[in-house]
Parts: sequence; structure tokens; C-alpha cells
Amino acid sequence: MAAPPQLRTLLFAVNALLRKRRYHAALAMLKGFRNGAVYGVKIRAPHALVMTFLFRSGSLREKLRAILQATYTHSWNLARFVFFYKGLCALQSHVQGETYQAHSFVSAFIGSLLVFGNNSNINSQISMYLLSRVLFALCRLGVEKGFIPKPKLDLFPWFTGLVWGLVLWLFEYHRATLQPSLQSSMTYLYEDSNVWHDLSDFLIYNKSQPSK
Repeated sequence: MAAPPQLRTLLFAVNALLRKRRYHAALAMLKGFRNGAVYGVKIRAPHALVMTFLFRSGSLREKLRAILQATYTHSWNLARFVFFYKGLCALQSHVQGETYQAHSFVSAFIGSLLVFGNNSNINSQISMYLLSRVLFALCRLGVEKGFIPKPKLDLFPWFTGLVWGLVLWLFEYHRATLQPSLQSSMTYLYEDSNVWHDLSDFLIYNKSQPSK
């Protein structure tokens, strides 16, 4: 079934507008907002679903509300950040006449203050996720630029041993310093496995089920 003439005319006009280079920066901001929103949902919804049903108590309605709220917050924040970042990069390039590496840092720094400055659980998780990747990347960049000697041995086993040693030490003796979600995961793994009453909560369930 063919589209009505008015709709075809509208689509032609929209596609013509999207192809104009003079509007590319503004349109890139809009598509960046769209992609940020979609990616936020893809990343947060499965994570929130699993973590909520594994570790959160409450009714089904409360759990679903928590999943939707976490997904919305992650998606909304990421969409706004991409929008601000791309807009600030375009603005700096327009003002200075060309693009510099510092534009990326300045734009992301300002955008993060506007969007991720609130110390919430979700913002903290996103920042911690990025921190680990940034540290890895900076080490690789240091080796690439010659600031750090290239290791002659594989250091990954020592790295992972240090990470796991520190996190278990913190969990056992300074638990309050860890993120709540990490505390919940580690409690499930290392404390709940110390308690059982019979076969049901030893093998089938994590905790004994209330008798009816």
C-alpha cells in the first residue's frame, strides 16, 4: 500500500534536511541523544532486572517500579550527557575554527558536572565502570608513548590477584566503604554460603523458605 502524497512529501523534506551539512552538528546532537537513551535502556534494564530480583525485597510491583526507575534514570542521564558533549564539542570547534584534543576533555568534564554530578547509586556505578577502563587505557597509552617501560612478563595475574585480594579484605573488614550493590553480591557469595539448615537451603534455595 503506497503512502499518501502528503506523507511522501513530508518524508522527502525531512530526508533532504537530514542531508544538509550545515545542520550536521545540531542533528548529530539529536541523534546522540537518541542513541544515549537507547543504549542506556539496553545496558541498565537487564542489569536492574537481575539485581532487583536477586537481592531486593518487596512486592512484585515495587520491584518492577525499581527496575523502571533505574532504567529511566540511566537512559535519561546518558542521553543528556551525549547531547551536551556533542554540543559543547561543536561549539568549541566553531569558536576556535578547528578541532583540538582538549575539546573532548573540556566538553566531557562540563557535561559530566551537569549530568552526573549528583552522587547517586547509578551515577556512581557508571563512573566506577569508566574509571577501571580509563586506568587500563592510560597504562597502555603510557607504554605506547614510552613513558612506561613495556613489561617483559605478563602482569595480568599479579594485577588480578591484587584486585581480588583488596576487594575481599575491604569486604571482610571495611565493608561500608564498598558500593551497596557490590556488598550485596559479596554477601550472597561469601556470607550466605556459611548458613544452611537442611538440603533445601543448602542446595535449592539460598535461604530457608518460610513455612506456610
